Amino acid sequence: MQQLRSDTEVIEQILEHIDQGTTDLGTKTWQEPTDNYVSQARFEAEISLLRQVPVAYAPSVLLAEPGHYLARNVAGLPIVVVRDRDGQLKAFHNVCRHRGMTLAQGSGQTAALRCTYHGWAYNLEGSLQHVPHEAGFPGLDRSCHGLVPINSVVEMGGLIYVCIEAPIDNGALCDMPELISPNQKVFQSEEYSQSVNWKLNMEATMEGYHIKPTHEKTFYPFGYDNLNLVETFGRNSRVTFPFRRIEKLRDVPCEDWDVSGKLTYVYSVFPACTVAVLSNHISVSISEPISPGKTHYYTYKLGKLDGNETSDDIERMQRDARFVSDTGLKEDNAVVSRIQQGLKTNANPHFTYGLFEKAIVHLHSNLQQLIG
Repeated sequence: MQQLRSDTEVIEQILEHIDQGTTDLGTKTWQEPTDNYVSQARFEAEISLLRQVPVAYAPSVLLAEPGHYLARNVAGLPIVVVRDRDGQLKAFHNVCRHRGMTLAQGSGQTAALRCTYHGWAYNLEGSLQHVPHEAGFPGLDRSCHGLVPINSVVEMGGLIYVCIEAPIDNGALCDMPELISPNQKVFQSEEYSQSVNWKLNMEATMEGYHIKPTHEKTFYPFGYDNLNLVETFGRNSRVTFPFRRIEKLRDVPCEDWDVSGKLTYVYSVFPACTVAVLSNHISVSISEPISPGKTHYYTYKLGKLDGNETSDDIERMQRDARFVSDTGLKEDNAVVSRIQQGLKTNANPHFTYGLFEKAIVHLHSNLQQLIG
């Protein structure tokens, strides 16, 4: 695995790029067939892949205590993840073993998962615990009617990952860095849908080539035109977006360098999660493909101060999150929506990704390798 640069090495490389007018470059260009954004067959192949690799499910802190649960779809299937009484994570197909109704909705804390159709109930380990009027089911073997587990659920680097089926890549999570500490808190979460292919929004976060044209009055005044560090590790990547204020560190001894407020790290966690470490908060966005032209997003905003935020800190975090959502996110969403409209014309047989778009090339090359 390629090791990510340390914060000090990041600052040194950024200052060198500024002085030389350069940026990180990839080693190859890539032509991605546009049919891969609209084809139903390709979409189904991607959904199959999402069921066979570990995919980011949620920040671990959302399921911090026994009884905490979170239910949502993964690759089109209803899944529920719970923290059991021993503090271990369990993940199940979110369907009752009686008549198949989904059990849990949203998130919360509970001692049992109960079906609201007929009242069958399951403990946090997935065993069938209660059947109302059980005499009506003579010979029922409770041990054969527990919730059906998915292949695996693991925690790494502050995220929960689920793998629904037997994995085709056992090393997918090797050496994942810590992205979120156990003490950080979610201060905002939401979900929404957009009529775009799921890969388009992923791509928008994976290069800085677009910063000046797309974000000319929002991000660009604080940053640079096409100046980024681009690192890959495993099937994942990290793109560093420096702010102009990083140049203040030239007069600071390197042993006192601090990247806080000087740059944004954007981690692309293969295949469909983005973790952005911003000035005053961390933003997690998980894409759930619905169709070739529709994606549902689960987003979480977390503080950066290990849960010891003051009211002033919280206001800074919320202000930071509002700025990003009301400016850059809206601008990126508008761009990818227009790309989705352009796909209808069939004018482009492929999209061409250049040396500045190394992280996108890395994404597509991994998808091609796994899907074929």
